Amino acid sequence: VGGVRGLWGFVEGGMGAITHALAASAQAHGTQIRTNAPVATVLTRDDTATGVVLEDGTEFQANVVISNADPKRTFLQLVERDALPDEFVAQIESYQCEGTSFKLNLGLGELPDYSAFPGTALGPQHRGTTHICPSMEYLERAWDDAKYGKPSEHPLLEITVPTAYDPTLAPDGKHIMGIFVQYAPYTLKGSTWTEQKEAFVQRVLDTLTAYAPNLPRAIEHVHALSPLDLEQEYGLTGGNIFHGALSLDQLFFMRPALGWARYATPIRNLYLCGSGAHPGGGVTGAPGHNAAMEILRQG
Repeated sequence: VGGVRGLWGFVEGGMGAITHALAASAQAHGTQIRTNAPVATVLTRDDTATGVVLEDGTEFQANVVISNADPKRTFLQLVERDALPDEFVAQIESYQCEGTSFKLNLGLGELPDYSAFPGTALGPQHRGTTHICPSMEYLERAWDDAKYGKPSEHPLLEITVPTAYDPTLAPDGKHIMGIFVQYAPYTLKGSTWTEQKEAFVQRVLDTLTAYAPNLPRAIEHVHALSPLDLEQEYGLTGGNIFHGALSLDQLFFMRPALGWARYATPIRNLYLCGSGAHPGGGVTGAPGHNAAMEILRQG
């Protein structure tokens, strides 16, 4: 993005192409991959991980177990409570994992025609990211709503059009748009996301339409993910896309817990390799790389 190497970018073929590339590489080295095989329990004996049990009862023995799930799901759902020290459990229980992000994916019949940069022909206004956040005061008001358990009345929008870079992601003449929306608290005061989702989607669309008036006629498909959807569909506890808040008290040597930031856990041979480990969220591959290096180091 932006023509500068080292900035973030789009994946040719969509984000799933990364998964397929990793899977192909692993399989080429003899790895067996099972999908639709959720883990129910991490097996332990004498404070050591010995394997996993799937939800269908299938049991696997292993010398090392590596979890890419978030810390809360890993330690509070998959591991028996008695296998962990009380102090560590207390740290994980207090680990802040409630997200405030809402994702909206649109299928478009034409590109947005921005009032500030008119035209539906592909241009620089459709590349990179477009942010709808007119001022710091606007941002502060959006966050104020979330602090009190309400979806932002005037949300902040971060917009990308991946087809501006990779037209193969949509049929000829069509486009996809991703909108990262702030703020949408996981826990709503006096309501639920089942009740609020449709209205919030319309609020987001109205906000963007004020800047791109052709949007209503351009939209051909809408796919919305509330924080609750992110939790239920993708296993992200609290709907947090980074496996936990990227706050100062949950970074560096404190991610996910003080004394446990080097991918190993209180259970021998159980490791974390996801965004709930240092350095945190985003698709960098760094937590996985670092975890692998630590496992090799420990032999």
